[in-house]
Amino acid sequence: MRLLVVEDDPQVARQVSTTLREAGYAVDVAADGREGHFLGETEPYDAVVLDLGLPGVDGLTIIERWRGAGITIPVLVLTARGTWREKVSGLRIGADDYLSKPFEIEELLARVEALLRRSGDHASPMLQAGEVQLDTSTRRVTRAGASVELTALEYRFLAYLMHHRGRVISKAELTEHLYEQNFDRDSNVIEVLVNRLRKKLGAEFITTRRGLGYQLSVDESGG
Repeated sequence: MRLLVVEDDPQVARQVSTTLREAGYAVDVAADGREGHFLGETEPYDAVVLDLGLPGVDGLTIIERWRGAGITIPVLVLTARGTWREKVSGLRIGADDYLSKPFEIEELLARVEALLRRSGDHASPMLQAGEVQLDTSTRRVTRAGASVELTALEYRFLAYLMHHRGRVISKAELTEHLYEQNFDRDSNVIEVLVNRLRKKLGAEFITTRRGLGYQLSVDESGG
């Protein structure tokens, strides 16, 4: 899962991006409104953490432009501004959630997780496909109740597939959502990750749809 953080305060941006990376997300950071607006228009993020008081273009304008262009990416607004009018304005023009500064970093992480669940139509933090369960709140993965150890990249890959269970997902889409902007994106890594996850979660867990991409195998009896 790939996130964008748009924040002009270097300390806050560093704290937020570090926490999100440690939680297993790929994170890009923009330090001003113009860059943030551009990245949100041109890159396929799963969610955005957006400050309102940005240089260049303010956060409310960014949201308004994205929504006007049909970009439905979930947005969590961060702001030091505390008036209820600004919160209402942000929500009405398309923000999905609101968090006032100062904030507890764990609350921000929980809100991001909730945004991602809602965007994938998941009410619970527990995602399931057959015997495999992924808890987005603890980032714990189990198979038939037994804990499975995954690398950060393996977890990110699995989380994206499970959030979009039922879809056939192309190699290009997976590559775009697994890596940060400045990472050298090698599509061959996808095949390596698929093989690793099959070894850990079962050979039939991920189905290859030739010429199309990958899909989690549907087990009608579970999850």
